[in-house]
Amino acid sequence: MKLQAVKGTRDILPNRQAFWHHVIGRVGSVMARSGVREIDVPIFEHTEVFTRSAGASSDLVVQKEMYTFTDRGGRSITLRPEFTGGVLRAFIEHGMVNWPTPVKLWSHGPIFRGEQVQRGRYRQFHQVNCELVGLPGPLIDAEAISLLYDALRACGLKDLVVRLGSVGDPEDRARHNHYLRAALNPHREALSEASKTRLVLNPLRLWDSKDPGDQELLKDLTPPLEHLSNEARDHFEGVKSYLDDWEIPVEVDPAIVRALDYYRRTAFEIHHSAIGAQSALAGGGRYDGLIGHLGGPDLPGVGWAFGVDRVLDALTVDEVGIPKESGPDLFLIPLDEEAVGEVARLARHLRAAFRVEHSYRRRNPGRGLRDAERSGAPLAGLRGAAERETHSLTVKDLVSGEQRDILEDNLPAFLRKAGRA
Repeated sequence: MKLQAVKGTRDILPNRQAFWHHVIGRVGSVMARSGVREIDVPIFEHTEVFTRSAGASSDLVVQKEMYTFTDRGGRSITLRPEFTGGVLRAFIEHGMVNWPTPVKLWSHGPIFRGEQVQRGRYRQFHQVNCELVGLPGPLIDAEAISLLYDALRACGLKDLVVRLGSVGDPEDRARHNHYLRAALNPHREALSEASKTRLVLNPLRLWDSKDPGDQELLKDLTPPLEHLSNEARDHFEGVKSYLDDWEIPVEVDPAIVRALDYYRRTAFEIHHSAIGAQSALAGGGRYDGLIGHLGGPDLPGVGWAFGVDRVLDALTVDEVGIPKESGPDLFLIPLDEEAVGEVARLARHLRAAFRVEHSYRRRNPGRGLRDAERSGAPLAGLRGAAERETHSLTVKDLVSGEQRDILEDNLPAFLRKAGRA
């Protein structure tokens, strides 16, 4: 058997790292300026953390998308299929309920889901996540959406639009579920297999179906946004009013729903139409009641997540220029055997302030300079018998071709003057 990456996973090679660092770095800057603090949680948890946070009717549970195993102690453990469960478990466990509200937390890292592999969708993928906990009103929902919008804009994306909806309160959802069951039970056999299950467990999720036959049955039905109580309607209008005031582009989507069971009221997605039919880059919503369900106090919360792979696809389509990783400041070339150890010692000394690489064996000047050019260094330093006698290096500018002799002791000052620090 030829060893290769497992289906649905991939290697992020060195020449792609700059793209990943770009996204995480830009998001981190937006979060820091907004007082959102970074938190890391384990990539595996007790399975109950995720079954509780996702809910019994979620695809993670119903379609068995979670990577679950029994550990040596006989405990059921699951690789992280989403961030919210683990972050809220940490919120409860570490007493963040006593922190000033709202508690604003963001995370990034690998997520694991056993689902169908397609463009931009993997079984191990990288996600950015944000949770804002402790406040009930529309302002905090609008701030969550604005953080997501600003983060994606900071990455360099244009032409983004927020699709905003509401799934209402539990009573609204129950009323809408009853309505959908009554309308669609007579047509049950025409539904897709996934939607037949949803009709029993959580009919609201039918609105999320991409199956053309399902959409044909739904087209004449009343969407969730039209089944809201007055309180939920006021909340929705409040969120939209803030976003309009902040000049964030919003489209009302009366049929938007979210995949997990505990969403209430606000539901939203950010779309980027240039990446094709599956244009949603990110999404989230309010999940009042979830923290209490996980064993904590009855606190409200709102959160969102996006997949870094999807954002990188969109950046490529938008032709956003991401700076490539720069090469070393100096590349050292040993011209004889004795110089091999000498340049290694010098490189170690210079690395206190500069990026320095070197050849690990004797090179002739032509071959050594080609190595230096491939490294991306603007300067090459050659060391042989003549340079050893004068305690110097022959330093060549690989752009202009100019070269000069520089004493070892003067190298740091020379590199600083050349703008390499």
